[in-house]
Amino acid sequence: MKNYDAIIIGAGPGGIFCAYELKEQNPGMSVLIIEKGRSIEKRVCPKRKTGRCMHCNPCAITTGFSGAGAFSDGKLSLSPDVGGTLPEILGYDEASKLIHESDSIYLKFGAPTDVWGVDKQKEIREIRAKAIQANLKLIECPIRHLGTEIGYEIYSKMQQHLVDEGVDLLFEDPVTEILTKDGRADGVRTGRGEEFHSDRVIVAVGRDGADWLKDQCEHVGIASTPGTVDIGVRVEVRDEVMQYLNENLYEAKLVYHTPTFDDKVRTFCTNPSGEVSTEYYDDNLAVVNGHAYKGKELKTHNTNFALLVSKNFTKPFKTPIEYGKMIAQLSNMLCGNRILVQTFGDYKRGRRTTDERLCRNNLIPTLKDAVPGDLSLVFPHRIMVDLEEMLYALDKVTPGIASDETLLYGVEVKFYSNKLTVDKNFETSVKGLYAIGDGAGITRGLQQASANGLSVARSILGLNHYSADE
Repeated sequence: MKNYDAIIIGAGPGGIFCAYELKEQNPGMSVLIIEKGRSIEKRVCPKRKTGRCMHCNPCAITTGFSGAGAFSDGKLSLSPDVGGTLPEILGYDEASKLIHESDSIYLKFGAPTDVWGVDKQKEIREIRAKAIQANLKLIECPIRHLGTEIGYEIYSKMQQHLVDEGVDLLFEDPVTEILTKDGRADGVRTGRGEEFHSDRVIVAVGRDGADWLKDQCEHVGIASTPGTVDIGVRVEVRDEVMQYLNENLYEAKLVYHTPTFDDKVRTFCTNPSGEVSTEYYDDNLAVVNGHAYKGKELKTHNTNFALLVSKNFTKPFKTPIEYGKMIAQLSNMLCGNRILVQTFGDYKRGRRTTDERLCRNNLIPTLKDAVPGDLSLVFPHRIMVDLEEMLYALDKVTPGIASDETLLYGVEVKFYSNKLTVDKNFETSVKGLYAIGDGAGITRGLQQASANGLSVARSILGLNHYSADE
């Protein structure tokens, strides 16, 4: 048993930046980060050599130092309008300030200085005009793209910096229980049965830990509400189809409300010249994702991006994470725990994509072990209609998206749906217990998670001056 001034659960961007700021402002503070995955130098996915998933436990893609999204691609959204709810909690100006400060830290550790979406105003106006004509909303957001390999280098430096500053890092030992005493945080218990104590515990578990966090909310009595379910597909097209958007925005963030059901559908995580990838979660659940390298020698000829349908449910529904998992499990059941792929031509005709039709497709899948199939056996009818209507709308902005040869991979689910109730200090209903990032339903991306970590550190240190009822 050991006592710390602060314990951080999870070594994703939120946890990293929280620890960084705690030590930056108070070098004598004792800080422990506990991470279920591996240290960054041990995060190696064997699939990149073998061509098939080896079902590592824990998964090197979704867990470990720097978290899931950071290791896979590394796009920093530099606008408060994208990536989470910090503006709603802190106010727009404060969220902007924190994003700028966290961005400066990325630059300090070697992030590329080039930013997309700030110097092409004429071209952006043209894109916006086309979007308006298609009833799409273009959200302007400068993007700093780290790339998979440069992101690895940056987070490697950050890990070493934390070690040099005296932060204790405990890897491959997941926290099993948050400990409380007299109604406030008292520490954690890990899978090895060890207890670490502190009256300030920061939960920064990311999407991979969202299900565990939901259980802890029930066990410890942390107030939370069911959040939005984000579920959909990853779309893959040739670079030529997306060239104008890629060259001028890198990632075009477009939002649509579908004519049939008035559901919100958005584009997310665009990867020009990238590749589609698989993520595996604790229960061997395969979901689709994507990433892109910075170096030219590792680029492909395809662009991929997610289309996510956002669904908000009412009582008595209270299990959005389980709902998303159920749909992903249907896809896994059909594909032997791999990712299902279907051409848009087959999707809209209601027929299964076959190996023979996929082989004659001009568009070659970058996810080599994807299984041809039929998404209508996976998705509810409403989501099927939402995705089809969004693709036709996008086709008006960048013609070719709705081509018969466009590939749709399923299922993409974001497990950040359990939304913890927090105040402006990000303290939960349990005193001394703070929440950060995607797993808590507060953020939806690297930059706001990083900014969230800075804010929580300052709250703990008394540098933020918010009253509990603000």
